Amino acid sequence: MGDDGEIVYRTYVGESDLPHIMALVQNELSEPYVIYTYRYFLHQWPNLSFLAYPVASDEPIGVIVCKQSMHREASNRGYIAMLSVKKGWRKRGIARALVQQSVDAMKEQGVEEIVLETEYDNAAALSLYESLGFLREKRLFRFYMNGKDAFRLVLAIPLPHGHQDAGDNGDDADTEEPSANPSRRRAAVRRRIVPDWISEFEDDDEVSSR
Repeated sequence: MGDDGEIVYRTYVGESDLPHIMALVQNELSEPYVIYTYRYFLHQWPNLSFLAYPVASDEPIGVIVCKQSMHREASNRGYIAMLSVKKGWRKRGIARALVQQSVDAMKEQGVEEIVLETEYDNAAALSLYESLGFLREKRLFRFYMNGKDAFRLVLAIPLPHGHQDAGDNGDDADTEEPSANPSRRRAAVRRRIVPDWISEFEDDDEVSSR
C-alpha cells in the first residue's frame, strides 16, 4: 500500500472491489467490458491491480488493471488493460502513481516488457505513458469498437544491475550479449489454463487501457 499524503493506494482484495472498479471503468472509458473480463484479470493477477482512495474515504477514485504472462513463449510480458481516474481527481499525479505501482509489482516478477494500447488522439494518456518511458510501437487502425485507431506502446524493462544469465559463469561474456538470447532469461511465470470464452484476450490486442 502507498500513501502520498492525500491519496492511498492498495491492491485489489476481492469481489467487494469489483463494483467500484466496474463503475470507474464504465463511467470514464468508452470500451464496454462484461463482468467476466474484469474477473479474468482480477482473479488471476490481483497483485497487479491497484485502486486509489482519498484519505478517510472508502470510495475509490482511480484504478489500474493489469496482467503478466509469457508472451508467445518468448518473453515475460506485462499488460496494462484498464486505467481510469475520475475526472474531478485528474491532474494530481494519480494515474502516474497507479501505473508506477503496477510497473513496480511486475518488475518484482521479472517482467521484460510492458505493453498497452490507447486511442491515437488521447494526448493526455500518450503524454503520461511516454513520460514514463513507453515508446510507440505501431498504430492499430480501427482498433476500437467506435472505429478509432490506437497506438500500441511498449516499455522495455532493463535487466537488474549486476544480473547474470542462468547458466552463465561469466567466462565467455564477450561471446554473446545477454539480450541476444532472451529465452535464457525468461522468468518463471505460471502458465494459466483459461476457458474458451476468454481466449480472445490472450493475444493482448483485444483489451485496452484507453
